[in-house]
Amino acid sequence: MAKRTRVLAESQSIGCASVSIRRMARDVLLMLQEALDAHIQRDAAKAMLVILKDEDIDQLYNALFRELLTHMMEDPRDTTPCMHLHFIAKNVERMGDHVTSIAERVIYLVTGELPKQDKTPFMGEEA
Repeated sequence: MAKRTRVLAESQSIGCASVSIRRMARDVLLMLQEALDAHIQRDAAKAMLVILKDEDIDQLYNALFRELLTHMMEDPRDTTPCMHLHFIAKNVERMGDHVTSIAERVIYLVTGELPKQDKTPFMGEEA
């Protein structure tokens, strides 16, 4: 992500993408703090809330992806910075998935049961 920001520093701003990415990163950091608290406190309910918050991160990512795609279609000169922003956003979204995995393990630790696996289809897939 840091390497990509060097390239982005030399590019023009793309809509509100950086604001969206900062929000996603902040929310993932809060999820991590809550997942770690849930682990320390052995709190399955708190861990479940972390899992639910990952859906918000996924929605933010999908909205940002569509926004970046629109920018690239409208002006192909924006393709390089948009792709860098997309990969940064994907990294942040993936961090949210890892935090969700921590929360799932907390639930298993506390209850002995694995939480129901996410059946949300990927973009473009049918449910």
